[in-house]
Amino acid sequence: MGMKALVIGAGGVGRAIANIASRRKFISSMVIADRTLARAEEAVVRLKDPRFSAAQVNASELEDIRDLIRKAQPDVVINAVDPRYVMPIFLACEIENTNYIDIASVRSALFI
Repeated sequence: MGMKALVIGAGGVGRAIANIASRRKFISSMVIADRTLARAEEAVVRLKDPRFSAAQVNASELEDIRDLIRKAQPDVVINAVDPRYVMPIFLACEIENTNYIDIASVRSALFI
């Protein structure tokens, strides 16, 4: 059985995560989510990989994130959005008892 992941953010970082993940056999499914569904779909379509799907989420809304976590049932949520959304995503993962990886803070530290 592979790993199920949810990536929040379909910008450059989220697309890079998806591209790398598509080359890894241990990923059984990955949902790429963004506030704009078309942007998430664009990130998924380019992969041509049935393990990947798109979803819409408002990363500033705790309940929206929680709903998506419950639907996707990921083993891990990867935060690939602006650092201002860290707390709603982190709290949603804590409440839903889901593992959390924060790429957003790492990315912003690189630009300091």
